[in-house]
Amino acid sequence: MTGTSLSRYGGGMPRTARASIGGICYHVINRGNSRAEVFHDAEDYEAFLMLLKESGAERHMRILSYCLMPNHFHLLVWPRKDGDLSRWMQWVLTTHVRRYHRVYQSSGHVWEGRFKAFPIQQNEHLLSVWKYIERNPIRANLVKQAEDWQWSSLSSRQSWIHASPVARPARWKKSVNKAATDEEVEAIRQSVNRGTPFGQEAWVRRTAIRLGLESSMNPRGRPRKKIMK
Repeated sequence: MTGTSLSRYGGGMPRTARASIGGICYHVINRGNSRAEVFHDAEDYEAFLMLLKESGAERHMRILSYCLMPNHFHLLVWPRKDGDLSRWMQWVLTTHVRRYHRVYQSSGHVWEGRFKAFPIQQNEHLLSVWKYIERNPIRANLVKQAEDWQWSSLSSRQSWIHASPVARPARWKKSVNKAATDEEVEAIRQSVNRGTPFGQEAWVRRTAIRLGLESSMNPRGRPRKKIMK
């Protein structure tokens, strides 16, 4: 794959980068601006998947899983080097926006802002996030069985999907279709909402320090004022 193969999308190198450490898996999310629909038809979905395929190969990003929804996407990725995630994701989003404006003769923001990425411990926590991602169409009431959603890694194992550092258990589709507990879903959503690494407590604390995310672990809300006696 050469640089020319990506030029038809009209993308370029991003000017800004979000700090990220290589060798850690990340749950990556972005939503349409004001939660508006971004993928309007099959061509939109297919173009975004082609973008993931070609940019992942050329920029050496290990993509483990994905789910594209009408107004947002989930990715499970495993960057090799520090900073790879930021450079790759910024390129993908910038390139996608240029295609979107060209196709729909539009302007302005397509995505709600910069992507969000949450580190995941490479054990059963990675499998929990993987299941959460591929089960998304069921939670959104788009399908009855997760594999019926065409724009997910569960329904079509693309050749460009990279092997995971944690092996999936047998009968994976059955596991994805089985409802997660409220506690499992809430734990992942808390990670997403607060930007906290997802894993066992000791790992979460170490990773938060490495990535400068200590503030994401602080209790929410303002501290109570001390009353002078």
